[in-house]
Amino acid sequence: MPLDLQGTDTSSLRAAMVGRLTSAGVLTDRRLRGALLHVRREVLLPHAYVRVSGPGADPIEWRLLDGSHPEDRQEWLDLIHNDESVLLQRDGEPLDALARGPVTGGHMTSMSTYTPATVETLQALGLAPGLRYLELGPGPGVSLALAATITGPGLATGVERDPHMAAFAQRNLDQLGVVAAMVEDDALAGHRARAPYDRIHSGIGVPCVPPAWVEQLAPGGRLLTTLATRTPSWPGQLLVARSDEGRIETELRGRPRGYRPMLGYQWLSALDHRAQIEADPGKARPTRLVPPPDDAYGFWLAAAYLAPGLVRDFQAGAMTIVAPEDDSWAVAGPGDGTVRVHGPRDVWAELEDLHARWEEAGRPETYQVDLTGGTGDQHVTSGPGPKALTWTLPPLATVPRQTP
Repeated sequence: MPLDLQGTDTSSLRAAMVGRLTSAGVLTDRRLRGALLHVRREVLLPHAYVRVSGPGADPIEWRLLDGSHPEDRQEWLDLIHNDESVLLQRDGEPLDALARGPVTGGHMTSMSTYTPATVETLQALGLAPGLRYLELGPGPGVSLALAATITGPGLATGVERDPHMAAFAQRNLDQLGVVAAMVEDDALAGHRARAPYDRIHSGIGVPCVPPAWVEQLAPGGRLLTTLATRTPSWPGQLLVARSDEGRIETELRGRPRGYRPMLGYQWLSALDHRAQIEADPGKARPTRLVPPPDDAYGFWLAAAYLAPGLVRDFQAGAMTIVAPEDDSWAVAGPGDGTVRVHGPRDVWAELEDLHARWEEAGRPETYQVDLTGGTGDQHVTSGPGPKALTWTLPPLATVPRQTP
């Protein structure tokens, strides 16, 4: 039976969401639990796109759910309270007059991140009342609203580059009664006017850490961001802490997923090679490397940098690693000590060599990033000694700056 939104009590939906997150062991912080129960998601996410066409379709077919429409309401309410990302904006479009129903073409430029990732991020930051909070690329403002509910009125600031999304989020935050500021500006510059900040969270992936973010971090503060690599397969999560004395400490970990990269960042894709690989997986040869498990995040993060240009096809039946720019790939055998390789680049040989180096380095799961170098380069290392894995992060200048 269609629901009347004006008379709908969504507290039971929020309670069910919180119950799932708690039972799964994802949600442990009592303050964040209270914020999730309090913040009405339907105000911040009044519509949602649903993808209709399958992978590889061009143009993509979408369907827009309008939360105010009786025929969409139940599906929309279920969607915004589940654990998936909520798609909100195509190609930087205005958000004040979207038409419900089928839509063709375009690519998503803003979304609300799936809830378990939001919970993990906010818990890692350790939010508490009285802390000054900065969010970079907050999109519709879900995590900003949660943070503001914990830190207190007037202490949370979001910096959003897209003018339509910034206005949309501020209007919805005001309707909720959440006292937080949404600033339309370049998130890479942070927001100096209200600095320094005790907690900084980046909702966009960056190839390296913008210096302004570190400069605006208060003593005792924490900064959390995704380090975007050229592949969506193996992102990194970087935690930066400034001690009370001003010393910068970092911890970089591989993660199964991360935030979408900044505007203009070009990801690699295995999709265009899928049919070719199915038709010709390559020539079989023996291998000394058993396919590393998916959760060997320390290895896969290193592979993103030290075996550059590779991307994993997670939809394939066997482990499939593609070098799309070299028309090369490797398909791991079904546990029989073989691998199939194709193309001028021996992708699997590179992974064999890197895995041996990773083991010699002590199978590191965490890395340190030097953000204090005088040259501006940000160097990564797994630790001291000649066998450590090391690389340099690509500079921001390598990413094209575009407007939506």
